[in-house]
Amino acid sequence: MIDLRNLSRRGLLNMAAAGSAAALLPGGLIRAASAATPLAAIKEEDAVIGFGHVGPITDEGWTWSHHQGLLAVKEAFPKLKTVLEVENVPYSADATRTYRQFVSEGANMIFDTSSTGDFLHEVVKRAPEVAFMECNGHQTMDNLGWYYLAHWYPTYVLGVAAGHLSKTGKLGYVASFPVASVYTSTNAFLMGARTVNPNATLQTIVINSWFDPQAATQAGTALIDNGCDFLFGIMDEAGYLQVAEKRGVWAAMWNTDIRRYGPNSYVSSVIIDFKDYYVDQVKKRLAGEWTPSETLLSMGKGVDRDVWGEKVPAEVGKAADAVRDKILGGWSPFVGELKDSKGAVRLAAGQQMTELELYNWDWSVEGVTGL
Repeated sequence: MIDLRNLSRRGLLNMAAAGSAAALLPGGLIRAASAATPLAAIKEEDAVIGFGHVGPITDEGWTWSHHQGLLAVKEAFPKLKTVLEVENVPYSADATRTYRQFVSEGANMIFDTSSTGDFLHEVVKRAPEVAFMECNGHQTMDNLGWYYLAHWYPTYVLGVAAGHLSKTGKLGYVASFPVASVYTSTNAFLMGARTVNPNATLQTIVINSWFDPQAATQAGTALIDNGCDFLFGIMDEAGYLQVAEKRGVWAAMWNTDIRRYGPNSYVSSVIIDFKDYYVDQVKKRLAGEWTPSETLLSMGKGVDRDVWGEKVPAEVGKAADAVRDKILGGWSPFVGELKDSKGAVRLAAGQQMTELELYNWDWSVEGVTGL
């Protein structure tokens, strides 16, 4: 059903076909990527760990969250020889140079926190003794695994809240790029809203950036001008939340709790937390137990919805949380029949999407426009 040739969250790359059996969790999966031999153990005081980020650690969003994971690693392993960190790694040959530099400085483990695809893989192939992990990656090798978040579940919960809060049924979405994480996010959001208002629609504006406050502000303004009274998006900053606050409409966010930029409009956020995951991966690398894995952090274990905003009516939060409880109990809302934006049936009645299909969703459901 899903064409596995997808775009990653941060770049354009081809997905490698998945193998081996998956251990499914509520809202996520963890599985071994290969039968690779664990890399040799390292003394903590000899270890060098590297982190490469797509944006600035001051963004209060995606990169800031990964930086918190780095700080957790430093706290858990105070004897580490070095922790390397580079911000604003571009999706270009400069990324290759950054990761080569990490290797030349003795890195034993490298986290690419925003998939740079082949620019990273070129380095992976030439450094078999180094463990690499690619956030929102798709390809695995003997020394390369990937990890991401099952963000579609808390997003669905936020959609339920939006369905209750929107008076017009016209929802707006500020999107980065037409990539799988955006398709999944928009689809899950509208599907949640349509459980309350079956006629709800979602207008999307793509701004071709993950961090562009000016463009996000302009997109948010245009969506409200077009009649949207609830904004959502996948930005790494608060641009459209500030617009929502000024215009008196609701807004939900991504990455962190940034309600102070719009306390009256803030509904919630898709909250992400990589701290436990990073500490666990470094622990395995030091102990000589690390092998590449494919991981989707589940709701409640790396991704969730934020505490409801101060102005959100209690009954709305309660209704949305009832759905959250069902998901945590193992229920999936991603069951057919599902039609795409052109009216074609993409998921047959009664068929349930797998975690990997949700991760690599590449088409819009009925009611989504702009992608």
